[in-house]
Amino acid sequence: MDMLNPHCGVERDDRGVVRLTICNAGKLNILGSAAILAVESGLRSLSADAGIRALVLAGESERSMIGGADIHEMAALDQASAEAFISRLAALCEAVRDFPAPVIARMPGWCLGGGLEVAAACDIRIAGHDAKFGMPEVRVGIPSVIHAALLPRLIGWGRTRWLLMTAETIDAPTALAWGLVDSVAAEGGLDAAVERAIASLLACGPEALRMQKALLRQWEELPLKESVQVSIGAFGRSFLTDEPRRLMQHFIDRKR
Repeated sequence: MDMLNPHCGVERDDRGVVRLTICNAGKLNILGSAAILAVESGLRSLSADAGIRALVLAGESERSMIGGADIHEMAALDQASAEAFISRLAALCEAVRDFPAPVIARMPGWCLGGGLEVAAACDIRIAGHDAKFGMPEVRVGIPSVIHAALLPRLIGWGRTRWLLMTAETIDAPTALAWGLVDSVAAEGGLDAAVERAIASLLACGPEALRMQKALLRQWEELPLKESVQVSIGAFGRSFLTDEPRRLMQHFIDRKR
């Protein structure tokens, strides 16, 4: 594993799949400001690499991808420093959303608060069989903010209210039933489940997949009529590459 910085380890295979491992953040991969800035920087630097076809976001510890934000650092904040801290975490979430290739969250163990916000910013979420999820902020005197705003889009308003206002945790089967995660791995099978998702992504045209992610981002913000309109231009631009001709011909030849 190569180190981009003290908190970002990177492994890349010959398929263009990159695993970014959050390092040196404790047993539960808790994010303080140093780790937040480092992981954002790592993502931004990797985003310029057009050869990356999928990125797996993982934690060094098997107990968590990201356990949450550093409560010891937060306990010493005032209004100004609190806004600066949460803005740094928001920028990390945006770096995940802005990443041009699909991002898979590899989620063993605990995923709480800021960790769940980062996971919500990923494109695909794969949970370990024993994963636990929660938004406990109100129990320590703060609201859930920034990319917790993605949760209603994933699980609906009622379930979001339950998570954010009761601070209760849910298990992996519940998270799957709610739509918070896309897959729950069998015991000992988290990496195999991640690999299945990677295989599905690699079967797609890489340029088309990047374009699809960008469109999904736009659709989150735009009304329906405008979403349809921007899609027309994206469809046309896809023919500026050879992917449609090549992949459609492959499909036609396979059917003969």
